[in-house]
Amino acid sequence: LPAAGVKPFYIRTMNSIFDTLMSLPLLKGVSAERIRQVVASTPLHFLKYPEGDTIITPGSPSTHLNFIISGSVRVSVANASGRFKVSQTLTGPDVIAPEYLFGRTTAFPCSALALEPTGILQIAKSDYISMLKHDEVMLFNYLNLLAAGSQSRIDGIISLTDGLLEERIAYWIVALTQRSGTDIVLSCRQRHLYSFFGVQRSVFYATLENLARREIITFTHDEIRPVSRDRLVKLLLTSNSE
Repeated sequence: LPAAGVKPFYIRTMNSIFDTLMSLPLLKGVSAERIRQVVASTPLHFLKYPEGDTIITPGSPSTHLNFIISGSVRVSVANASGRFKVSQTLTGPDVIAPEYLFGRTTAFPCSALALEPTGILQIAKSDYISMLKHDEVMLFNYLNLLAAGSQSRIDGIISLTDGLLEERIAYWIVALTQRSGTDIVLSCRQRHLYSFFGVQRSVFYATLENLARREIITFTHDEIRPVSRDRLVKLLLTSNSE
């Protein structure tokens, strides 16, 4: 029961925060009691972004975890010239580029824009470190996230050295998107892509046609759209197991 003098609105707010934290992917499996301790002891920053607002700019320092708790966000990674870009949509509950909180590079490689009115929950790096120190489940969740990304990059590098062209295309899209990403688009003119992959135009186009026939992608002269990210992952896993 609420303590005497505690307003019902406060109780509803705390319950809402508790439910939000319980749903976040990096807190999956954490005990309810530990979540209550986090709510009571950790500064939590709730931010609202209207449609079209910039949440993250490329090169900005990664000093907080940015959890999407409502709405949706368009996240894009592009090369310096802007000729090559991979975009994805993330929705709540999710977190934007969490692997850049630590390591040699602690700056975001991506932009993030609110596609609609969007709520973001921020947890500062120092507070998250404290959370990891005091809860093994949180620590293993984050380590598993880092390990999954590292392992996919190794598989991709192998594909780049001697893999089929379809594997190399799949790797670039998978490596530059998150597991929960939807509406993924690789934007680049075909002439730049087949030059980048070092193949003839006819080979590149035939590969795209083959992937499209198998309902793995759709494409135009300047876009490749995976039907689903999972199908690209399955393509890579199947190729590496053969």
